[in-house]
Amino acid sequence: MTKKYFGTDGVRGKTNSFPMTAETTLRLGMAAGRYFTRRSGRHSVVIGKDTRLSGYMIESALVAGFTSVGMDVSQFGPLPTPAVSLMTRSLRADLGVMITASHNPFHDNGIKLFGPDGQKLDDAAELEIEALMDKGLSEGLAAPSNLGRAKRIDDAQARYVEIVKATFPRAQRLSGLKLVVDCANGAAYKVAPAALWELGADVISMGVSPDGFNVNDGCGSTAPEKLSDKVLETGANIGIALDGDADRLILCDEKGKIVDGDQILALLATEWQRRGRLGEAGVVATVMSNLGLERYLASQDIGFERTQVGDRYVSERMRSNGANLGGEASGHILMPDFSPTGDGLIAALQILRVLADTGRPASELLSLFDPAPQILEGVRVKPGQTLLDEVVVKEAIADAEARMGGDGRLVVRASGTEPLIRVMAEGEHELIRSVVDDVKSAIKTAAA
Repeated sequence: MTKKYFGTDGVRGKTNSFPMTAETTLRLGMAAGRYFTRRSGRHSVVIGKDTRLSGYMIESALVAGFTSVGMDVSQFGPLPTPAVSLMTRSLRADLGVMITASHNPFHDNGIKLFGPDGQKLDDAAELEIEALMDKGLSEGLAAPSNLGRAKRIDDAQARYVEIVKATFPRAQRLSGLKLVVDCANGAAYKVAPAALWELGADVISMGVSPDGFNVNDGCGSTAPEKLSDKVLETGANIGIALDGDADRLILCDEKGKIVDGDQILALLATEWQRRGRLGEAGVVATVMSNLGLERYLASQDIGFERTQVGDRYVSERMRSNGANLGGEASGHILMPDFSPTGDGLIAALQILRVLADTGRPASELLSLFDPAPQILEGVRVKPGQTLLDEVVVKEAIADAEARMGGDGRLVVRASGTEPLIRVMAEGEHELIRSVVDDVKSAIKTAAA
C-alpha cells in the first residue's frame, strides 16, 4: 500500500507545504498518540529537534496533539536523532520523536518516530498511523482531567554526552589527536565538541553557530570541502563531518581526502573481525554501496548483504540475520551493540579508537579498497511525481542494463527524502557516463 505522509525516513517536506504544515503535524501527534496509548495507564513521549527555525512550529503542534490524547511530553530541545532514540529507551517512553529534515536545507523539515525500543517504526505501524490521521480523531481525545503534561528536560545534552563517552574504552583517551569536527550548524553543535574534548582530543570546531537558517548550508557531511581545507590548514589527524541531525558520518583523512560510509564500514568490519567482535552475518549495506566494498569484504571472508535504500531497511535486515554492523555509503553507520539507530558521533569514536590504538595515519586506515568507478546524480521532479513506470524511462533503463551486461550495476530510484530521482551506475567510466546521461534524459522527457 502506498503511503500518503511517510517516506523512507519519516515524514518530510517543505515547511508550510503538505505534509509539513501545523495542521498535519497536529493530526500526526494525535494519531501517533492514539496508536501508542491503546493500553491502560499513563503514557509518555520524548521530543528532540535540530536547529531549524520551523522546529518551534512543528514542536508546538506535536505537543498539542500528544497532550490532547493524554500523553505526557518531555521536550529535549536541540539534540541529535540518535540521542532521542537512546533516551526513548532510557526514559521508558512509549514513543520518541525527532523533528528534523536531516541533511536537507533549512526550509525543509521532517518528523522521525521511534518505538519504545528506540527503533524506527516499520511500514505496518506507519500505515496504521496514517489511517488514524485520516479518520475523525475526536473520539480519541482525553477527558479534561486526563490531558497530558509537557515539560522541558534541561540536562538532555549532558545525559547524551555521558552515554556517548561510555561507548569508548574507559582506560583510553584521545590525547595527542588533533581533530576537526563539523557539526553542520545542526543538532550536535554542542554535544559533539563537548564529548570529544572530554575524551582528551584537541578539538577544532566548525558549524557550531546555528541561526535557524544555516543548517547544512555549505557545511557538514553533504558539503565536506571546508572540513578538508581546515584539516590541511591545521595539520589535524582527521576530520569529522556530521549532518543536521548527526546520524550520518563522513570523514576526512590527514591529507584532505574525503572518506564515505563504505570505507568506514570496511575499517570497522576488519577491526571487529580481528577482535572477534563482528557478528557471523557480516555487514549489511544498501544497493547504493560501492562494488569495491563488496569485493573487499569477500576477500576478507566477511559476509555481505544488500537492502533497499534507507537505514531503516538496513536495521530491519540486521535484526533478522543477527548482524551487528551495517550502514550506507551516505554515512549512516548502524552498530546495535551501542545504539538502536545510526549515530555519527559514536561511529566516529569507533574510528578514533583504531587511530589511537594503532598510531597509523587515517589515510592508511581508511583506504582499504579501491572504489569501483561510480556516478550518482539526481533529476529534480515535481513533488509526488512518479516517473519510473513511464514507458520512455523503462525503455531507457532496459537499454542501459543491456549495454552494461554483467560488468556493472545500475540503480534508478525515487528519493524518499527529496523530490528527486537518483541514477547510480558502476562500471567502466565512459560507459557509465553515457548510461547515466541517457537515463536522466529519459526521466526529463517523462517529466516534461
